[in-house]
Amino acid sequence: MLQQTTVASVRAGNRFEKFLAEFPNLQSIRDAPEEQLLKAWEGLGYYNRVRNLQKTARAVLADWGGEFPRSAAELETLPGVGPYTAGAIASFAFNEAAPIVDGNIARVLTRLFDSAVEIDTTAGRKQLWEWAGLLLDKEHPRLYNSALMEVGQVFCRPRQPFCASCPLAEFCQTREPEGLPRKKGKAKTVVVTEYALFARRAGKILLARESGSRRRGFYRLPLREEEEVADLELVHTSKYAITKHRVTLQVYAAVGAIADRRQEEEEWVPVGELARLPLVAPVKKVLTDLVD
Repeated sequence: MLQQTTVASVRAGNRFEKFLAEFPNLQSIRDAPEEQLLKAWEGLGYYNRVRNLQKTARAVLADWGGEFPRSAAELETLPGVGPYTAGAIASFAFNEAAPIVDGNIARVLTRLFDSAVEIDTTAGRKQLWEWAGLLLDKEHPRLYNSALMEVGQVFCRPRQPFCASCPLAEFCQTREPEGLPRKKGKAKTVVVTEYALFARRAGKILLARESGSRRRGFYRLPLREEEEVADLELVHTSKYAITKHRVTLQVYAAVGAIADRRQEEEEWVPVGELARLPLVAPVKKVLTDLVD
């Protein structure tokens, strides 16, 4: 859950504890319908993570006798497990001498070496991992990795770092910490407007099921072109962001013929079933506001 999602977001509503209560072991994750897993992950984003979690549960049960591999190299063979996740599990769970590089550690390392390397490039990432491996305390990897992350969180902060109190101050080469680390630059923001239908009939809501890779399996409101909703009543407007996109979601009350022209991925869903369906977060807010 903490891949690409903040601790605060996971803690909100006890998401981790609720997930474990619903899926207490590998078998329950392996056997769960994808829709149930997506519902439990709803609102956390990056939904391929939970799909990979199910693939990993299947792999560990089928190929590893139900026991997680203990080395970083073996862990990286599991779906969705990259160098950071593998190193974190290997060092924290099994105390293996495996380096890790997260945002906090990248900041500490670039300042420690006073390096202008761009940390979001292939060359930059390679350099960070080389430094992390070079400095790793192989006798106490669990303690070392945890401590280095905490230095980044507590002392070597992005803004107003506490250099005078930092335990690494005597080794740190930079004199301009707030100028590091450097990145090649953010992708240009793309502004998008989505035109959605709110169609209700006989206690049912018209919904569409996502088929794209990012939110596959989730339900959303049906989308139409701007000219198709020009004569409809605007009943809800909201904004949300996803990766580089800044989206304005305009929802129009659909009556008559336009509600009858269902597309292949659209279906009428009883209002009573909405609570169990995985809904993309912006649509969940709309339905909360519009459905009695």
